[in-house]
Order: sequence, then C-alpha cells, then structure tokens
Amino acid sequence: MASRGHVVYRAVLVAGALALAAVLWPRLPERMPTHWGLDGRVDGWGGRFEGALLLPLLALGIWALAEVLPRIDPRRANFAKMRGAYDVTISAAVTMLVGLDAAMLASAVGYPVPVSRLAAAGTGVLLVVLGNLLPRARPNWWFGIRTPWTLSNDRVWTRTHRVGGYLMVAAGVALLVAALALPPAWSASAVVVAAVVAGLGSTVYSYVAWRQETKGMGPSS
Repeated sequence: MASRGHVVYRAVLVAGALALAAVLWPRLPERMPTHWGLDGRVDGWGGRFEGALLLPLLALGIWALAEVLPRIDPRRANFAKMRGAYDVTISAAVTMLVGLDAAMLASAVGYPVPVSRLAAAGTGVLLVVLGNLLPRARPNWWFGIRTPWTLSNDRVWTRTHRVGGYLMVAAGVALLVAALALPPAWSASAVVVAAVVAGLGSTVYSYVAWRQETKGMGPSS
C-alpha cells in the first residue's frame, strides 16, 4: 500500500539500523542498557540481541502490520483517501524507533548520549507530526482515534480528529520544550503527562461530540 518513496525510505532506515548493529556488534557489551529511569540513569539491562536488534525489528514489524491492516479493514476504501497521511505516520514511527536504536547503540559503546532526553524529544517531534496529520484520517477500524463514538458517527470522527490533532501538537511542543530545557526527571515525566493529555482529552471530546451530534435523535434514528 505504501508509496514507492516511503518503501525505499523505510527499507534504507531499517537496513541501516541492522548494518550499524552488525558493525558495532563486536564492541557491544554482553549486558546493554535498555531502559532509562526518570533521573536519566540506566535502570534496565538486556542482552546484545535485545539492545541492538529489538527496536529495528519492532520498526520492521510495525511497517509489515501497517501494510496488512488496511487490506482487511471493512472500510478499506478510506485508506486511499488518506494514503499520504498514513504513509508519513508509519515512516515517522519507523524513524523514531531507528533513531532511538542508534542512540542506544552509541551509548552502549561509550558515547555520552542522553538517551532519555533524546527519547522524550523524539516523542515530542513525533506527536507534532502525528497531530498535523490526524485531521486527514478517514473513518476506519485501525488508524486514528478509535472510540465507540468516533466509530459510530462519521461527523464525530471528523470533529474528534480535528481537536485531537490540536491536542497532540500542543502536547508534542510542550514535551519537546521539556526535553530540551528541563532536567531529565522532568522531561521523562512529561512524556507520560503529554500522552495522558492528548489521549484522554481526545477520548473525552469524542464522547462530548457524540452527545452533541446525537442530541434530539429518537430511538429509531
């Protein structure tokens, strides 16, 4: 489903990540840092396979899943109407995962990379990108803000994705500022706050919009 340009872009990213892991493999420690706490310090460890290959393989899995899901969606025709936005969303997610993997590899071989801060900043950029693309999403069962209310009413879907896009962009900008300007503990906590604000706000608004759209409808409507 993805356009040729996005296919090539994702293939280059994933192949580059796997090649980087192969080149650095002899230098990687047996136990690699895989998780950073709120204070920016490592608090989780894993083997070389997990530390070097998990994120590229996850990116590859997301890409594969993104190709399959539209084909089995009952409203698959709507994917053609939002193909550009869908392609950019998946490519952005792959970019985020590959970039984080590169930062983890650099940290594992001794470079002083602030992985937790970069992860927060990358998440902020991703939220801004997704927020700008969200209003272009058309009703479907896999991609977008899928609540009982958006899935039951196309006008509620449209309204929710417009407002959800604003919320996501605002959360992303706030998270980006926090990641660049605040201590690691604050920037890491900001990831959670941003996700809750964008996610919960969109969900609540979808219900409010549904109530407004269906107000006055009788049982037979």
